[in-house]
Amino acid sequence: MIMSQKILVAYFSASGETAKLAKTLAAVAKADLFEIKPEQAYTSADLDWNNKKSRSSQEMNDKVSRPAIAEKAEDMDTYDTVFVGFPIWWYEAPRIIQTFLESYDFSGKTVIPFATSGGSGMGKTVSILKQSCSIRTKWKDGKRMSSTAGQETVQDWVNSLNL
Repeated sequence: MIMSQKILVAYFSASGETAKLAKTLAAVAKADLFEIKPEQAYTSADLDWNNKKSRSSQEMNDKVSRPAIAEKAEDMDTYDTVFVGFPIWWYEAPRIIQTFLESYDFSGKTVIPFATSGGSGMGKTVSILKQSCSIRTKWKDGKRMSSTAGQETVQDWVNSLNL
């Protein structure tokens, strides 16, 4: 059961799949919702993982790439818990998630990653993302779920987090 915390579900969704799960999660957790939008939207050509020259391939091959975000979340200081959602790209979070995490001070906040994927797991995503936050950020185990996960499935996961 979620106590009187202020919760944000922030998500990046290149094709709309992660957005579906983020909206279900926000409803279940009674959280605010924020879409992490790139300053330059991704085209289908940008997302072609088979093309080594595509934008997404180049970003993922460059560990220091930090794609710009179109707008910042308001009142980040007021949130106690932030769920951060994304699709899995090359067994990790897209670089824009690191841009997001590095844009705020998450000291004392709880960050909980969640992901959608066509099949791959989260790999070393959490250990990579932790490097983008203060050592005083609290982390809970992330979870990869289907974009079409139902409210009951999502509620069971949220309940297991003991927020």
